[in-house]
Formats: sequence, structure tokens, C-alpha cells
Amino acid sequence: MKILITGSNGQLGRCLQDRTGHYDFEVVAVDVDKLDITDQSAVAPFVHQHKPDLIINAAAYTAVDKAETERELAVQVNEVGPANLATLCAELDIPIIHVSTDYVFDGLGITPYRPEGCTAPQSVYGETRLAGESAVILATAKHVIIRTAWVFSEYGNNFVKTMLRLAAERDTLTIVADQYGCPTYAGDLADAIVKIAAEMQVDSGWSKFGVYHFCGEEATSWHGFARAIIAQACQLGLLERKPVVLPIATKDYPTPATRPEYSVLDCSSFPVEGIERNWQSSLETVLESLKRD
Repeated sequence: MKILITGSNGQLGRCLQDRTGHYDFEVVAVDVDKLDITDQSAVAPFVHQHKPDLIINAAAYTAVDKAETERELAVQVNEVGPANLATLCAELDIPIIHVSTDYVFDGLGITPYRPEGCTAPQSVYGETRLAGESAVILATAKHVIIRTAWVFSEYGNNFVKTMLRLAAERDTLTIVADQYGCPTYAGDLADAIVKIAAEMQVDSGWSKFGVYHFCGEEATSWHGFARAIIAQACQLGLLERKPVVLPIATKDYPTPATRPEYSVLDCSSFPVEGIERNWQSSLETVLESLKRD
């Protein structure tokens, strides 16, 4: 199977390249420097040249706050790009796996959001990601859309690395404690995606297309996540001292974009089984990797 991975320099893109190496796949991994997915005149000849059997779209505009003032750029990357890719998938009769976000929900729920639940994004970022989902669904029936949340890894910039940097600089950290979600290791998400690809490779009639959720299996707050990061980092010797981590309310840390108060995702319908979702153990894996580096 030949797989085209977009967004190859991002957290998920890099983890996907790590994981696909364990399978009998031919992988073409590209980022915007090699393929601008928003440019249909570039996407079409590239895809027709490489003739993939599957496209995994891990590309996204993820600057949540900047999106409030950079709407058009967010629209191009999060909606137009996926539409371009999905349209070509329909032409070639191949599937697309497209990654989305918990920000498509309003954050007012009290029980985990199911894939078929009502969407109501509260930010430009969420709106454009939902529009991207809709564009993929409209373009091709052979789609797997995976919503995820609070992604971290050993790669790129993320909450884990930010906490480590701040913890090394400050004696006290104040972290939002009234927003709840599920941290997700990009490597675990990559494992899940690659397992779907492997099933597609074996079964030419694979038909479990639709919208799914994948995230860490235990909900926490940003404050709880920060405490876990710092506790494990101290145990591993990544931090020389342990700062105090104080809880604050969202209203005490205003941001341009509205973030969901509750965005726990129900992953019970995910189409493959046996994928690690314990973010605490994955966090330890990431911290050990950062320590080696």
C-alpha cells in the first residue's frame, strides 16, 4: 500500500512516519514546503503523479488564538485543503483519513461527546475544522474522520514542553483548572491510524467509514495535566526543583479564542481495537525521550 501523509513535520505527521516504518507501506510524506494542500493546481498533479492508495491528512492550522484574526488562512488550511485532497480521493476511488478536533463542540456538555453528537464550535479554529470535516464528507464517501484532543509528543511545540520550560524558569505556575479534556499522545493516535491503514491494506472491501473519536482514556484538567507532567519530570530528573502548580479559573486567563470547558470524547465506537490510550504511561515515554535528547 502506498500512503500519502500530509502535515509530515507536525507532531502527528512525525509520529505517523515512525509508525508506518513498521509496516509494509510505501510512504510519501510531505509538508507545505513540498505540497501546499490549499493549492488545487499543485495538489492534483502531485497526487496523480504519486498515485497513493490512501491519503492521511495530518495537516492543519492549529494556532487557536491567531485564527481569530487570521480567519482566511485558517479557512484555507482547515477547509479548502481537506476539500482538495478529498476531491482527488473521490476521483481516484481511494480512502482518506482526516484528523479533526474536539473544538467542533461547544464545551457545555457534562458527558463525553459521541461522534454523532451535535456540533457547535465556539471559535474560528473550531469553525474551520468543522468546515473541513463537512468538505471531506461531501467530497467522498470513503472517509475516516478522527477527532482528537490535547495532543502532545516528543516532537514540535506542545503543552508538555511548555510546562517543562516554565517549570525550569519559575517557582510557581498558575494553570487553568476548569477546562476538562483528555490528553492524547500523538504516537498512540498514529498507532490507531496506521492500524486502520493496515486493515484497509488487507481488506479491499473495508467499509468502516465515518466519523470517530480517539483520545486519552482518562479526563483531566489542564491543571491536572500540568501536575502530572511536573511530577513525572521530577522523578526522571528532568527538573532540578518542583514548582508549585496553582489552579486558576478560565476567567482569570482570558484568551482571544473561546476554549471548551468540557471536551471529553467518547471513543467507544472506534473501528479498531487494542490501541494504547493511557496518556500517563505515554507521557512517561515522551519525557524519557526528551531526557535522552
